[in-house]
Amino acid sequence: MLKKLFGFDPAQHNVRTEIIAGITTFLTMAYILAVNPNIFDALGGAMSKSNGAVFTATALAAVIGTLAMALIAKKPFGLAPGMGLNAFFVYTVCLTMGHSWQFALTAVFIEGIIFIILTLTNVRKWIVDAIPISLKHAIGAGIGLFIAFIGFQNAGIVVNSDATLVTLGLKLADGSFNGVALLGIIGLVVSCTLVMLHVRGGILWGILATTVIGMIPMFNVVGADGEVTRAALTSFGGIVSLPPAINDIAFKFTWSELTTSKGIVDIIVVVFTFLFIDMFDTMGTLIGVSEKAGFVDEKGNVDGINKCFLADSIGTVCGAALGTSTTTTYVESAAGVGAGGRTGLTAFSTAVCFALALVFAPLFLAIPPAATAPSLIIVGMMMMNPVTKINWLDYRESIPAFITLVVMPFAYSISDGILIGMISYVVLNACCGRFSKITPTMWVLAVLFILRYIFI
Repeated sequence: MLKKLFGFDPAQHNVRTEIIAGITTFLTMAYILAVNPNIFDALGGAMSKSNGAVFTATALAAVIGTLAMALIAKKPFGLAPGMGLNAFFVYTVCLTMGHSWQFALTAVFIEGIIFIILTLTNVRKWIVDAIPISLKHAIGAGIGLFIAFIGFQNAGIVVNSDATLVTLGLKLADGSFNGVALLGIIGLVVSCTLVMLHVRGGILWGILATTVIGMIPMFNVVGADGEVTRAALTSFGGIVSLPPAINDIAFKFTWSELTTSKGIVDIIVVVFTFLFIDMFDTMGTLIGVSEKAGFVDEKGNVDGINKCFLADSIGTVCGAALGTSTTTTYVESAAGVGAGGRTGLTAFSTAVCFALALVFAPLFLAIPPAATAPSLIIVGMMMMNPVTKINWLDYRESIPAFITLVVMPFAYSISDGILIGMISYVVLNACCGRFSKITPTMWVLAVLFILRYIFI
């Protein structure tokens, strides 16, 4: 039954490993349950955090999208409303362009339908297969750097600097040690030690150990709503409740705003932007995490990527219907892969955790970002292996690959890394007269990407 449902082979896979991997993925993704309601709170009304509907919609979208990945694609990837896409939804479409959140939900719904069509017609796979293998290797490594950077930020080890953009955050302004950063460093030492000793599920145990250590008062680690983590973890009173209803935001599509010329133009721009960002964020994540999981063949093609795309599309459509922004495959899935997850059973376990979070949200959210940050750093290191497959002496391949790799963390965007990398590949190889290496698809994509940066 497990093989039929999740692609689980008893001869190759272990149930305990898959479940631990699923829990690990969930713990590294769980921050979205706190972040998404905070972002949507800017819209007020039904979308306000106090209403609680966005929290429920976020968790349900993650459950549905991840279950689709488990049952359709049978891959160990978790899905949830995407970071960046939620900010575009709130701050650009609603607050800057002046549209209602119902308009934005309608755009997300249309985007999801278009995604399903592109997937069923193999257009998305066709685009992915057209990417040169050197760029595919760079994408995986670039995502590794990107999530490691996120890990250092979540741990407070790297912080903002007006002078140098980023700097170490080990000490506070008064010269005292930053408790969060110190906890992150301790967690990194603990997690790295467990991984180096080949402890099964070492990444997960590192997260749990760091959370327990964070209960010591000197670290002063607080949860998403300002409650001290140690208090949340030592008192179970009031942490179990029924999920808030989503009646006020579910299925609230609007078509009246599309009857004006401005509405039509805006919906095209918004849908295209959602589509663009989601496609290449998802594509980059799937390629990068699949590289780590061993799902990429010698030609750089991802096994079963079309089914992954279909699951992603279904998650987006259902998420829009529930009342939240675009659902996408999470790069944090690499944490589960790093813990040994290889089948849909891992994704199923992640989905179950998101379902449980609906009832035990305060307990799950008590795990501080500093506790999950070490797992992102370690997995980021693990994802650097593909760079060994790039021919660094062939500058016509290695320079575009390097650009792809470094733009992701420097621009804080997976999609920008892919787009600029592909543009550089076409432009630089054309300048070298190496036209035979540029496929028609790459020419078309490069032109579209350049136009994207000019007009969007």
